[in-house]
Amino acid sequence: MSGVAVLVHDASLNLVATNALGRALGAQMFELPAHGNSARFIFLDPRATDFYLDWDEAADEIVAILRSAAGRDPYDKDLSNLVGELSTRSEAFRVRWGAHEVRKHRQGLKQLRHPLVGVLDLTYESLAPLSAPGLTLNAFSAEPDSRSADRLGLLASWAAPEREATSVSTRPRDV
Repeated sequence: MSGVAVLVHDASLNLVATNALGRALGAQMFELPAHGNSARFIFLDPRATDFYLDWDEAADEIVAILRSAAGRDPYDKDLSNLVGELSTRSEAFRVRWGAHEVRKHRQGLKQLRHPLVGVLDLTYESLAPLSAPGLTLNAFSAEPDSRSADRLGLLASWAAPEREATSVSTRPRDV
């Protein structure tokens, strides 16, 4: 899946695996304060408002995903800790969490502003692999022969040589 950016996360939205293009697309999420967590990136990293062209929609989706995960497993300690952390550190999260919205977006369009290649219009699909309960695979692609496809291709070419082994604590494993 070299032409598609792949990010795999657990119920707490920790990124647990990527391909090279997924790692390049979500590079900012692996830095502090997010440290490999999509929810922390959205709510605690000021760069997220530039990265997501529709930050409000992305924030709503993240909270809905977390609320759905909490409904499936209300005793998940990692998830409870994340919700507590975000509730105390982000008013935007606290307000959305209190709204009790639960909906799933399995596919759609994301408009992102990547710091290296600019604006990307990417379609995405979320899959729940039967062989890995609790994980969600998100695949992002651009329409062929579009400006976004050219930019995603450029990002892929920059990411391709990066094949060094890394620690799970700072970067997820390759898929």
